[in-house]
Amino acid sequence: MRSALSIRRILPLILFAAGVAAKTAADEPTAAEVLTAMKRATQFLTDQVAVQGGYVYRVRADFSEREGEGTATATEIWVQPPGSPSVGWAFLDAWESTSDPQFLQAARNCAAALMHGQLESGAWTDRVDFDPRGKRTGRYRDGRGNPEGRNYSTLDDDKSQSALRFLIRFDQLTGFRDAEVHDAVQYALEALLKAQFANGGFPQGWDGPVEPGPITTASFPDYDWRTEGRFKNYWDFETLNDGLAGTVTATLHLAAEVYSDQRFHESLLRFGDFLMRAQLPEPQPAWAQQYNHQLQPIWARKFEPPAIAGRESEDVIETLIQLYEWTGESRFLEPVPAALAWIRRSLLPDGQIARFYEMQTNRPLYFVRDSYELTYDDSQLPTHYSFRSRSKVDQLERRLNRARSGQSSISPRSLNSLRKEVPAVLAQLDDQGRWLSDEKGRPTQESGAKPAAELFIESRTFCHHLSLLAEFHGALQDSAALPK
Repeated sequence: MRSALSIRRILPLILFAAGVAAKTAADEPTAAEVLTAMKRATQFLTDQVAVQGGYVYRVRADFSEREGEGTATATEIWVQPPGSPSVGWAFLDAWESTSDPQFLQAARNCAAALMHGQLESGAWTDRVDFDPRGKRTGRYRDGRGNPEGRNYSTLDDDKSQSALRFLIRFDQLTGFRDAEVHDAVQYALEALLKAQFANGGFPQGWDGPVEPGPITTASFPDYDWRTEGRFKNYWDFETLNDGLAGTVTATLHLAAEVYSDQRFHESLLRFGDFLMRAQLPEPQPAWAQQYNHQLQPIWARKFEPPAIAGRESEDVIETLIQLYEWTGESRFLEPVPAALAWIRRSLLPDGQIARFYEMQTNRPLYFVRDSYELTYDDSQLPTHYSFRSRSKVDQLERRLNRARSGQSSISPRSLNSLRKEVPAVLAQLDDQGRWLSDEKGRPTQESGAKPAAELFIESRTFCHHLSLLAEFHGALQDSAALPK
């Protein structure tokens, strides 16, 4: 039995905790308040930031400059994430959660902007320019571009894939009733299928159907890779650069699920076969960034040598596990253990993984700033490229174990976990409906703290915050619908 003294000591703590819980429940934003914030933020973005429904990465708060991966003109929008497809996806999150037509209209405007920039070759490049005389205006399918412009659809950096996934989701959520969107999706998907090699791989891009090419398995070059194996048009060969494995897989899977078209599922399986074929043999059972048609590693840009690629290998491992989860075919897990073991033994002393490892020796490869000479020394690296990154090997091993045990790798966040993030997001929304950031992307709650020219409206921040609020709004609605 507790003594009267100990009860007197803990009673104030019990009462305090109860008071905090009651205050938290009372202060929690309502679904209506969250919706109001979502609508204000969307209104500002669509009215003040959008260019014909599309978006760039960020805009200065005084609108003196617009940026994608580089400066954007007044008539350009960006396709590459976190550009227009990313913002459109967030609008769809908001519409799916609230059914408010404002978000659907914003998403449709974004879809129209992307469809304007769909190339004759089927998909997209990094940006869309609404000025037919613009220096980078492409040969657009709708005929409103430059007839002599570039017509090169690309899979680099999730450009065409992100646009396609957004349009596919829009098509699905609107019941396939928007004929223009549906037609654009089918046109792009047909082009994607025609860009797949016979071995299941994809090039970085295309301007028409590719030649099938041979079917073989990966091997180390039988020539001096330092001086040979350079192709000006390396982008026409099989590649895994910049997350292509995961983004192409996600796109094909979504298309197969939404349209129940066996061709997309078969293409997905062939791509999985390619990933297995492209694994190099021991002692480096991992993947290269760029291959030739014989699946030997080759040069890409001058700072991307033929090598075993750390980041791309982790992306392939994650993709193979995802393929197993989607298809149930255990063969997709067969390459994974050896690849994980290679990553584990290849980690740098600080636990990071190098972007490039020399073939056969497994020594990390770097470049000398300015001269771009190959070196094993990382003391004078160019600053524009990531030659090292944080390894995901621990997460990948956990995911493999979950997959083998039949556990889902995706678990929705609980209402309680969302409650921890939402108040700060709401507090950061200013009286104009803006989420402002400083030069380094850090949130700035007081718009008067710095001159407008030093503040930014960032698409990445908007997408995260709008989707978070949409998820919270949906969770509140679901909670209210539960029987008491």
